[in-house]
Amino acid sequence: MTQKILVVDDKQIMRDSVAATLQRAGYAVVTANDGQAAITQVGKHRPSAVITDLKMPEMDGLALLGELRRVEPGLPVVLMTAYGTVSDAVAAMHEGAFDFIQKPFEGDQLVMVMRRAVQHRQLASENEALRSMSDTRADFAPSLVGKSTEMRRLAQQIHQVANSSGTVLISGESGTGKEVVARTIHAHSPRRDRVMLCVNCAALSSSLLESELFGHERGAFTGAEQLRKGRFELADGGTLLLDEISEISPTLQAKLLRVLQEGQFERVGSSTSLHVDVRVLATTNRDLRHSVASGQFRQDLYYRLNVLPIEIPPMRHRLEDVPLLAEHFLAQVALREGREPKRLDPAAMSVLRDYPWPGNVRELQNICERASVLTRGGVVKADLIQPWLSTPGPAAPRIVPPHTPADPREAPPFSMPPSSMPTPGASAVRCLEEVEREQIVHALQYFGGNRQKTARALGIGVRTLGLKLKKWKEQQLIAQSA
Repeated sequence: MTQKILVVDDKQIMRDSVAATLQRAGYAVVTANDGQAAITQVGKHRPSAVITDLKMPEMDGLALLGELRRVEPGLPVVLMTAYGTVSDAVAAMHEGAFDFIQKPFEGDQLVMVMRRAVQHRQLASENEALRSMSDTRADFAPSLVGKSTEMRRLAQQIHQVANSSGTVLISGESGTGKEVVARTIHAHSPRRDRVMLCVNCAALSSSLLESELFGHERGAFTGAEQLRKGRFELADGGTLLLDEISEISPTLQAKLLRVLQEGQFERVGSSTSLHVDVRVLATTNRDLRHSVASGQFRQDLYYRLNVLPIEIPPMRHRLEDVPLLAEHFLAQVALREGREPKRLDPAAMSVLRDYPWPGNVRELQNICERASVLTRGGVVKADLIQPWLSTPGPAAPRIVPPHTPADPREAPPFSMPPSSMPTPGASAVRCLEEVEREQIVHALQYFGGNRQKTARALGIGVRTLGLKLKKWKEQQLIAQSA
Protein backbone atom coordinates (compact mmCIF):
# COMPACT_ATOMS: atom_id res chain seq x y z
CA MET A 1 0.00 0.00 0.00
CA THR A 2 1.42 3.40 -1.06
CA GLN A 3 2.25 5.60 1.92
CA LYS A 4 0.72 9.07 1.96
CA ILE A 5 2.42 12.32 3.03
CA LEU A 6 0.73 15.67 3.73
CA VAL A 7 2.64 18.79 2.61
CA VAL A 8 1.63 22.08 4.29
CA ASP A 9 2.90 25.47 3.11
CA ASP A 10 1.21 28.77 2.38
CA LYS A 11 3.36 29.27 -0.74
CA GLN A 12 2.13 27.24 -3.70
CA ILE A 13 5.52 27.04 -5.43
CA MET A 14 7.01 25.43 -2.31
CA ARG A 15 4.09 23.02 -1.94
CA ASP A 16 4.36 21.93 -5.56
CA SER A 17 8.15 21.49 -5.39
CA VAL A 18 8.09 19.35 -2.23
CA ALA A 19 5.11 17.33 -3.52
CA ALA A 20 6.84 16.60 -6.85
CA THR A 21 10.00 15.41 -5.09
CA LEU A 22 8.08 13.05 -2.81
CA GLN A 23 5.93 11.72 -5.64
CA ARG A 24 9.06 10.84 -7.63
CA ALA A 25 10.21 8.87 -4.57
CA GLY A 26 7.00 6.78 -4.74
CA TYR A 27 4.82 8.48 -2.14
CA ALA A 28 1.23 9.62 -2.54
CA VAL A 29 0.98 13.31 -1.65
CA VAL A 30 -1.84 15.57 -0.49
CA THR A 31 -1.35 19.28 0.17
CA ALA A 32 -2.80 22.06 2.32
CA ASN A 33 -2.18 25.83 2.21
CA ASP A 34 -2.77 26.53 5.91
CA GLY A 35 -3.04 24.85 9.29
CA GLN A 36 -6.82 24.48 9.38
CA ALA A 37 -6.88 22.87 5.94
CA ALA A 38 -4.10 20.54 7.10
CA ILE A 39 -6.18 19.29 10.03
CA THR A 40 -9.08 18.58 7.65
CA GLN A 41 -6.76 16.70 5.29
CA VAL A 42 -5.41 14.57 8.13
CA GLY A 43 -8.93 13.46 9.06
CA LYS A 44 -9.82 12.80 5.44
CA HIS A 45 -6.69 11.13 4.07
CA ARG A 46 -4.96 9.64 7.17
CA PRO A 47 -1.38 10.40 6.02
CA SER A 48 1.61 8.50 7.40
CA ALA A 49 3.58 11.73 7.97
CA VAL A 50 3.28 15.51 7.69
CA ILE A 51 5.84 18.07 6.54
CA THR A 52 4.92 21.69 7.25
CA ASP A 53 6.48 25.11 7.00
CA LEU A 54 7.23 26.71 10.36
CA LYS A 55 6.26 30.30 9.43
CA MET A 56 2.68 30.58 8.16
CA PRO A 57 -0.07 33.18 8.74
CA GLU A 58 -2.91 32.52 11.21
CA MET A 59 -1.80 29.04 12.37
CA ASP A 60 1.98 28.55 12.17
CA GLY A 61 3.84 25.24 12.22
CA LEU A 62 4.12 25.12 16.02
CA ALA A 63 0.37 25.68 16.50
CA LEU A 64 -0.35 23.05 13.85
CA LEU A 65 1.98 20.63 15.63
CA GLY A 66 0.00 21.08 18.85
CA GLU A 67 -3.33 20.49 17.10
CA LEU A 68 -2.06 17.40 15.29
CA ARG A 69 -0.74 15.93 18.53
CA ARG A 70 -4.25 16.35 19.94
CA VAL A 71 -6.27 14.92 17.04
CA GLU A 72 -3.73 12.35 15.78
CA PRO A 73 -1.20 11.38 18.48
CA GLY A 74 1.85 9.67 17.09
CA LEU A 75 1.63 11.22 13.61
CA PRO A 76 5.22 12.27 12.70
CA VAL A 77 5.47 16.00 11.90
CA VAL A 78 8.57 17.38 10.13
CA LEU A 79 9.15 21.15 10.15
CA MET A 80 10.67 23.14 7.25
CA THR A 81 12.70 26.03 8.62
CA ALA A 82 14.64 29.00 7.29
CA TYR A 83 18.10 29.91 8.61
CA GLY A 84 16.82 32.27 11.28
CA THR A 85 14.27 29.83 12.74
CA VAL A 86 16.46 26.82 13.49
CA SER A 87 16.32 27.52 17.22
CA ASP A 88 12.51 27.54 17.03
CA ALA A 89 12.61 24.18 15.23
CA VAL A 90 14.84 22.67 17.92
CA ALA A 91 12.42 23.90 20.54
CA ALA A 92 9.56 22.35 18.56
CA MET A 93 11.24 18.95 18.69
CA HIS A 94 11.02 19.15 22.47
CA GLU A 95 7.26 19.66 21.95
CA GLY A 96 6.97 16.46 19.92
CA ALA A 97 8.09 17.28 16.36
CA PHE A 98 9.71 14.29 14.65
CA ASP A 99 12.48 16.25 12.89
CA PHE A 100 13.21 19.47 11.00
CA ILE A 101 14.85 20.24 7.68
CA GLN A 102 16.51 23.56 6.90
CA LYS A 103 15.83 25.48 3.69
CA PRO A 104 17.16 25.32 1.08
CA PHE A 105 17.44 21.53 0.98
CA GLU A 106 18.25 18.91 -1.62
CA GLY A 107 15.64 16.45 -2.86
CA ASP A 108 17.60 13.45 -1.53
CA GLN A 109 17.78 15.05 1.91
CA LEU A 110 14.01 15.63 1.91
CA VAL A 111 13.26 12.05 0.86
CA MET A 112 15.59 10.60 3.51
CA VAL A 113 13.95 12.59 6.33
CA MET A 114 10.42 11.71 5.23
CA ARG A 115 11.30 8.05 4.73
CA ARG A 116 12.41 7.86 8.36
CA ALA A 117 9.20 9.58 9.46
CA VAL A 118 7.00 7.16 7.49
CA GLN A 119 8.89 4.11 8.77
CA HIS A 120 8.53 5.40 12.32
CA ARG A 121 4.77 5.71 11.84
CA GLN A 122 4.46 2.22 10.34
CA LEU A 123 6.37 0.61 13.18
CA ALA A 124 4.36 2.43 15.84
CA SER A 125 1.04 1.44 14.22
CA GLU A 126 2.06 -2.21 13.92
CA ASN A 127 3.18 -2.33 17.56
CA GLU A 128 -0.09 -0.77 18.72
CA ALA A 129 -2.13 -3.19 16.65
CA LEU A 130 -0.17 -6.15 18.04
CA ARG A 131 -0.77 -4.95 21.59
CA SER A 132 -4.49 -4.73 20.90
CA MET A 133 -4.40 -8.38 19.79
CA SER A 134 -2.93 -9.67 23.05
CA ASP A 135 -6.22 -11.37 23.89
CA THR A 136 -6.15 -13.54 20.77
CA ARG A 137 -4.33 -16.84 20.24
CA ALA A 138 -0.82 -16.06 19.04
CA ASP A 139 -0.26 -19.57 17.71
CA PHE A 140 -3.33 -19.57 15.49
CA ALA A 141 -2.87 -20.95 11.99
CA PRO A 142 -5.94 -20.76 9.74
CA SER A 143 -6.89 -24.25 8.61
CA LEU A 144 -9.87 -26.09 7.21
CA VAL A 145 -10.08 -29.84 7.75
CA GLY A 146 -12.39 -32.08 5.75
CA LYS A 147 -12.96 -33.74 2.38
CA SER A 148 -16.75 -33.82 2.26
CA THR A 149 -18.70 -32.23 -0.58
CA GLU A 150 -19.80 -29.48 1.78
CA MET A 151 -16.22 -28.64 2.79
CA ARG A 152 -15.00 -28.64 -0.81
CA ARG A 153 -17.79 -26.22 -1.66
CA LEU A 154 -16.86 -24.04 1.32
CA ALA A 155 -13.18 -24.01 0.32
CA GLN A 156 -14.14 -22.89 -3.17
CA GLN A 157 -16.26 -20.05 -1.76
CA ILE A 158 -13.40 -18.90 0.46
CA HIS A 159 -11.03 -18.90 -2.50
CA GLN A 160 -13.46 -16.80 -4.53
CA VAL A 161 -14.12 -14.13 -1.89
CA ALA A 162 -10.57 -13.91 -0.48
CA ASN A 163 -9.22 -11.88 -3.39
CA SER A 164 -12.13 -9.44 -3.23
CA SER A 165 -12.29 -6.39 -1.01
CA GLY A 166 -16.03 -6.82 -0.42
CA THR A 167 -17.67 -7.29 2.96
CA VAL A 168 -18.28 -10.94 3.90
CA LEU A 169 -21.13 -12.20 6.08
CA ILE A 170 -20.31 -15.63 7.55
CA SER A 171 -23.28 -17.46 9.04
CA GLY A 172 -23.58 -20.80 10.77
CA GLU A 173 -24.54 -22.51 14.02
CA SER A 174 -22.45 -21.98 17.13
CA GLY A 175 -19.26 -24.01 17.06
CA THR A 176 -19.08 -24.50 13.29
CA GLY A 177 -15.83 -22.55 12.93
CA LYS A 178 -16.94 -19.13 11.66
CA GLU A 179 -13.85 -17.40 13.04
CA VAL A 180 -11.57 -20.00 11.43
CA VAL A 181 -13.21 -19.27 8.07
CA ALA A 182 -12.81 -15.52 8.61
CA ARG A 183 -9.12 -15.85 9.41
CA THR A 184 -8.61 -18.14 6.43
CA ILE A 185 -10.17 -15.50 4.17
CA HIS A 186 -7.80 -12.86 5.55
CA ALA A 187 -4.79 -15.18 5.27
CA HIS A 188 -5.44 -15.63 1.55
CA SER A 189 -6.39 -12.01 0.80
CA PRO A 190 -4.21 -9.17 -0.57
CA ARG A 191 -4.27 -7.79 2.99
CA ARG A 192 -2.60 -10.88 4.43
CA ASP A 193 0.50 -8.85 5.42
CA ARG A 194 -1.61 -6.28 7.26
CA VAL A 195 -3.20 -6.65 10.67
CA MET A 196 -6.47 -8.50 11.35
CA LEU A 197 -8.37 -7.52 14.50
CA CYS A 198 -11.46 -9.11 16.06
CA VAL A 199 -14.27 -7.69 18.19
CA ASN A 200 -16.84 -9.89 19.94
CA CYS A 201 -19.98 -7.77 19.64
CA ALA A 202 -21.93 -9.97 22.08
CA ALA A 203 -19.40 -9.61 24.90
CA LEU A 204 -19.63 -5.82 25.38
CA SER A 205 -22.35 -3.36 26.32
CA SER A 206 -23.44 -0.86 23.67
CA SER A 207 -21.38 2.02 25.12
CA LEU A 208 -18.25 -0.09 25.57
CA LEU A 209 -18.61 -1.57 22.10
CA GLU A 210 -18.86 1.91 20.55
CA SER A 211 -15.61 2.92 22.24
CA GLU A 212 -14.00 -0.39 21.24
CA LEU A 213 -14.94 0.08 17.59
CA PHE A 214 -14.43 3.81 17.13
CA GLY A 215 -12.17 4.86 20.02
CA HIS A 216 -12.69 7.88 22.28
CA GLU A 217 -11.16 11.23 23.14
CA ARG A 218 -9.69 12.01 26.51
CA GLY A 219 -12.50 13.13 28.83
CA ALA A 220 -15.24 11.84 26.52
CA PHE A 221 -16.84 10.07 29.50
CA THR A 222 -16.07 9.20 33.09
CA GLY A 223 -12.94 7.07 33.20
CA ALA A 224 -11.67 8.16 29.76
CA GLU A 225 -8.35 9.40 31.13
CA GLN A 226 -6.54 9.30 27.79
CA LEU A 227 -7.23 9.15 24.08
CA ARG A 228 -7.83 5.65 22.80
CA LYS A 229 -7.92 4.50 19.19
CA GLY A 230 -10.67 2.08 18.21
CA ARG A 231 -10.39 -1.14 16.27
CA PHE A 232 -11.43 0.49 12.98
CA GLU A 233 -8.57 2.95 13.32
CA LEU A 234 -6.04 0.30 14.34
CA ALA A 235 -7.11 -1.99 11.49
CA ASP A 236 -6.64 0.70 8.83
CA GLY A 237 -5.31 -1.03 5.71
CA GLY A 238 -6.17 -4.46 7.11
CA THR A 239 -9.19 -6.51 8.16
CA LEU A 240 -11.69 -6.22 11.02
CA LEU A 241 -13.77 -9.22 12.14
CA LEU A 242 -17.07 -8.34 13.81
CA ASP A 243 -18.05 -11.52 15.65
CA GLU A 244 -21.78 -12.05 16.39
CA ILE A 245 -22.83 -8.93 14.49
CA SER A 246 -26.51 -9.58 15.25
CA GLU A 247 -26.00 -8.44 18.86
CA ILE A 248 -25.19 -4.76 18.22
CA SER A 249 -27.68 -2.06 19.25
CA PRO A 250 -29.76 -0.02 16.76
CA THR A 251 -27.66 3.10 17.46
CA LEU A 252 -24.43 1.30 16.68
CA GLN A 253 -26.02 -0.28 13.62
CA ALA A 254 -26.47 3.22 12.17
CA LYS A 255 -22.85 4.17 12.88
CA LEU A 256 -21.55 0.92 11.45
CA LEU A 257 -23.61 1.47 8.31
CA ARG A 258 -21.89 4.83 7.82
CA VAL A 259 -18.42 3.29 8.10
CA LEU A 260 -19.32 0.63 5.54
CA GLN A 261 -20.83 3.20 3.16
CA GLU A 262 -18.38 6.09 3.49
CA GLY A 263 -15.31 4.70 5.22
CA GLN A 264 -15.42 7.37 7.92
CA PHE A 265 -16.39 7.79 11.58
CA GLU A 266 -15.73 9.96 14.64
CA ARG A 267 -14.19 8.91 17.92
CA VAL A 268 -16.54 9.16 20.91
CA GLY A 269 -16.36 12.76 22.12
CA SER A 270 -14.92 14.11 18.85
CA SER A 271 -16.41 15.95 15.87
CA THR A 272 -13.45 15.26 13.56
CA SER A 273 -14.19 12.63 10.91
CA LEU A 274 -11.54 9.97 10.35
CA HIS A 275 -11.24 8.02 7.12
CA VAL A 276 -10.13 4.40 7.09
CA ASP A 277 -9.60 1.60 4.58
CA VAL A 278 -10.77 -1.53 6.40
CA ARG A 279 -12.21 -4.75 5.03
CA VAL A 280 -15.03 -5.96 7.27
CA LEU A 281 -15.84 -9.62 7.89
CA ALA A 282 -18.89 -10.35 10.06
CA THR A 283 -20.20 -13.54 11.66
CA THR A 284 -23.62 -14.49 12.98
CA ASN A 285 -25.28 -17.63 14.32
CA ARG A 286 -28.72 -16.15 13.65
CA ASP A 287 -30.66 -15.75 10.44
CA LEU A 288 -30.40 -11.98 10.00
CA ARG A 289 -33.32 -12.04 7.56
CA HIS A 290 -35.60 -12.96 10.46
CA SER A 291 -34.04 -10.19 12.57
CA VAL A 292 -34.71 -7.72 9.75
CA ALA A 293 -38.32 -8.90 9.45
CA SER A 294 -38.84 -8.47 13.21
CA GLY A 295 -37.32 -4.98 13.19
CA GLN A 296 -34.31 -5.92 15.33
CA PHE A 297 -31.75 -5.39 12.56
CA ARG A 298 -31.55 -2.66 9.95
CA GLN A 299 -32.36 -3.83 6.46
CA ASP A 300 -29.87 -1.43 4.81
CA LEU A 301 -27.08 -2.64 7.11
CA TYR A 302 -27.96 -6.27 6.32
CA TYR A 303 -27.55 -5.60 2.60
CA ARG A 304 -24.23 -3.81 3.23
CA LEU A 305 -22.95 -6.80 5.21
CA ASN A 306 -24.36 -9.51 2.97
CA VAL A 307 -22.33 -8.58 -0.12
CA LEU A 308 -20.45 -11.89 -0.10
CA PRO A 309 -22.40 -14.44 1.98
CA ILE A 310 -20.84 -17.67 3.23
CA GLU A 311 -22.84 -20.28 5.16
CA ILE A 312 -20.92 -22.95 7.08
CA PRO A 313 -22.59 -26.39 7.21
CA PRO A 314 -23.17 -27.98 10.64
CA MET A 315 -21.27 -31.13 11.57
CA ARG A 316 -24.33 -33.35 11.19
CA HIS A 317 -24.30 -32.55 7.46
CA ARG A 318 -20.67 -33.67 7.02
CA LEU A 319 -20.15 -36.60 9.39
CA GLU A 320 -17.68 -38.12 6.95
CA ASP A 321 -15.21 -35.40 8.08
CA VAL A 322 -15.32 -36.53 11.73
CA PRO A 323 -12.36 -38.99 11.50
CA LEU A 324 -10.10 -36.37 9.89
CA LEU A 325 -11.11 -33.71 12.42
CA ALA A 326 -10.68 -36.05 15.38
CA GLU A 327 -7.16 -37.02 14.29
CA HIS A 328 -6.37 -33.34 13.70
CA PHE A 329 -7.46 -32.33 17.21
CA LEU A 330 -5.64 -35.24 18.88
CA ALA A 331 -2.49 -34.25 16.99
CA GLN A 332 -2.91 -30.62 18.13
CA VAL A 333 -3.05 -31.66 21.79
CA ALA A 334 -0.02 -33.92 21.37
CA LEU A 335 1.99 -31.14 19.72
CA ARG A 336 1.10 -28.72 22.49
CA GLU A 337 2.00 -31.20 25.22
CA GLY A 338 5.14 -32.47 23.46
CA ARG A 339 4.23 -36.16 23.19
CA GLU A 340 2.89 -38.77 20.77
CA PRO A 341 -0.77 -38.32 19.75
CA LYS A 342 -3.40 -40.69 21.11
CA ARG A 343 -5.27 -42.94 18.66
CA LEU A 344 -8.98 -43.77 18.48
CA ASP A 345 -9.85 -47.46 18.29
CA PRO A 346 -12.42 -48.46 15.60
CA ALA A 347 -15.28 -48.64 18.10
CA ALA A 348 -14.50 -45.16 19.44
CA MET A 349 -14.29 -43.78 15.91
CA SER A 350 -17.66 -45.36 15.12
CA VAL A 351 -19.22 -43.72 18.18
CA LEU A 352 -17.94 -40.31 17.08
CA ARG A 353 -19.04 -40.79 13.48
CA ASP A 354 -22.61 -41.75 14.50
CA TYR A 355 -23.09 -38.80 16.88
CA PRO A 356 -25.06 -35.76 15.58
CA TRP A 357 -22.70 -33.16 17.17
CA PRO A 358 -25.14 -30.49 18.36
CA GLY A 359 -22.11 -28.47 19.50
CA ASN A 360 -20.49 -28.88 16.07
CA VAL A 361 -16.72 -28.73 15.60
CA ARG A 362 -16.17 -27.04 18.95
CA GLU A 363 -17.79 -29.97 20.79
CA LEU A 364 -15.68 -32.50 18.87
CA GLN A 365 -12.52 -30.55 19.72
CA ASN A 366 -13.52 -30.53 23.39
CA ILE A 367 -14.13 -34.30 23.40
CA CYS A 368 -10.81 -35.04 21.68
CA GLU A 369 -8.85 -32.88 24.10
CA ARG A 370 -10.54 -34.47 27.11
CA ALA A 371 -9.95 -37.98 25.75
CA SER A 372 -6.32 -37.17 25.03
CA VAL A 373 -5.78 -36.11 28.64
CA LEU A 374 -7.77 -38.82 30.40
CA THR A 375 -6.71 -41.84 28.32
CA ARG A 376 -4.05 -43.71 30.32
CA GLY A 377 -2.66 -45.69 27.37
CA GLY A 378 -2.08 -44.75 23.78
CA VAL A 379 -5.51 -45.77 22.45
CA VAL A 380 -8.83 -44.02 23.18
CA LYS A 381 -11.60 -46.53 23.86
CA ALA A 382 -15.30 -46.15 23.08
CA ASP A 383 -16.37 -46.75 26.69
CA LEU A 384 -14.36 -43.68 27.77
CA ILE A 385 -15.96 -41.18 25.40
CA GLN A 386 -19.49 -42.56 25.06
CA PRO A 387 -20.72 -41.26 28.47
CA TRP A 388 -19.66 -37.73 27.43
CA LEU A 389 -22.00 -37.71 24.43
CA SER A 390 -25.51 -36.65 25.29
CA THR A 391 -27.12 -38.78 22.58
CA PRO A 392 -25.05 -41.90 21.85
CA GLY A 393 -26.07 -43.94 18.86
CA PRO A 394 -27.40 -43.03 15.38
CA ALA A 395 -27.48 -39.39 14.35
CA ALA A 396 -30.65 -37.67 15.52
CA PRO A 397 -31.70 -34.19 16.61
CA ARG A 398 -30.62 -33.43 20.16
CA ILE A 399 -33.22 -32.13 22.61
CA VAL A 400 -31.71 -30.15 25.47
CA PRO A 401 -33.78 -30.20 28.68
CA PRO A 402 -34.44 -26.76 30.21
CA HIS A 403 -32.13 -27.45 33.16
CA THR A 404 -29.24 -28.69 30.98
CA PRO A 405 -26.64 -26.10 29.82
CA ALA A 406 -27.06 -25.43 26.08
CA ASP A 407 -23.31 -25.02 25.60
CA PRO A 408 -21.76 -28.51 25.42
CA ARG A 409 -18.55 -27.19 26.97
CA GLU A 410 -20.49 -26.45 30.18
CA ALA A 411 -22.33 -29.80 30.27
CA PRO A 412 -21.30 -32.20 33.07
CA PRO A 413 -18.32 -34.05 31.58
CA PHE A 414 -18.54 -37.18 33.71
CA SER A 415 -21.33 -39.72 34.08
CA MET A 416 -21.65 -43.50 34.36
CA PRO A 417 -22.56 -45.57 31.26
CA PRO A 418 -26.19 -46.72 31.46
CA SER A 419 -25.17 -50.39 31.73
CA SER A 420 -23.12 -49.76 34.87
CA MET A 421 -25.36 -47.25 36.65
CA PRO A 422 -26.12 -48.22 40.27
CA THR A 423 -29.69 -48.30 41.51
CA PRO A 424 -31.04 -44.83 42.29
CA GLY A 425 -30.52 -43.47 45.75
CA ALA A 426 -27.84 -42.03 47.99
CA SER A 427 -25.35 -44.76 47.08
CA ALA A 428 -25.66 -43.85 43.40
CA VAL A 429 -24.93 -40.21 44.10
CA ARG A 430 -21.88 -41.15 46.16
CA CYS A 431 -20.71 -43.47 43.38
CA LEU A 432 -20.98 -40.80 40.71
CA GLU A 433 -19.18 -38.27 42.89
CA GLU A 434 -16.34 -40.70 43.50
CA VAL A 435 -15.92 -41.27 39.74
CA GLU A 436 -15.98 -37.54 39.11
CA ARG A 437 -13.47 -36.91 41.86
CA GLU A 438 -11.14 -39.60 40.52
CA GLN A 439 -11.21 -38.09 37.01
CA ILE A 440 -10.58 -34.56 38.31
CA VAL A 441 -7.69 -35.66 40.51
CA HIS A 442 -6.16 -37.54 37.57
CA ALA A 443 -6.46 -34.48 35.32
CA LEU A 444 -4.98 -32.19 37.99
CA GLN A 445 -2.00 -34.50 38.38
CA TYR A 446 -1.56 -34.64 34.60
CA PHE A 447 -1.42 -30.85 34.36
CA GLY A 448 0.77 -30.39 37.44
CA GLY A 449 -1.99 -28.73 39.44
CA ASN A 450 -2.81 -26.10 36.78
CA ARG A 451 -6.53 -25.42 37.29
CA GLN A 452 -7.09 -23.55 34.04
CA LYS A 453 -5.72 -26.36 31.86
CA THR A 454 -7.56 -28.95 33.95
CA ALA A 455 -10.91 -27.17 33.68
CA ARG A 456 -10.50 -26.68 29.93
CA ALA A 457 -9.70 -30.36 29.38
CA LEU A 458 -12.64 -31.49 31.50
CA GLY A 459 -15.08 -29.08 29.87
CA ILE A 460 -15.99 -27.18 33.05
CA GLY A 461 -15.35 -23.67 34.28
CA VAL A 462 -12.39 -22.83 36.53
CA ARG A 463 -14.82 -21.55 39.17
CA THR A 464 -16.78 -24.83 39.07
CA LEU A 465 -13.56 -26.78 39.50
CA GLY A 466 -12.54 -24.59 42.43
CA LEU A 467 -15.89 -25.07 44.16
CA LYS A 468 -15.65 -28.86 43.82
CA LEU A 469 -12.12 -28.91 45.26
CA LYS A 470 -13.20 -26.65 48.12
CA LYS A 471 -16.17 -28.91 48.86
CA TRP A 472 -14.02 -32.05 48.95
CA LYS A 473 -11.43 -30.34 51.15
CA GLU A 474 -14.14 -29.31 53.64
CA GLN A 475 -15.53 -32.85 53.62
CA GLN A 476 -12.05 -34.20 54.37
CA LEU A 477 -11.59 -31.76 57.27
CA ILE A 478 -14.97 -32.73 58.74
CA ALA A 479 -14.10 -36.43 58.46
CA GLN A 480 -10.74 -35.85 60.16
CA SER A 481 -12.33 -33.96 63.05
CA ALA A 482 -15.08 -36.55 63.58
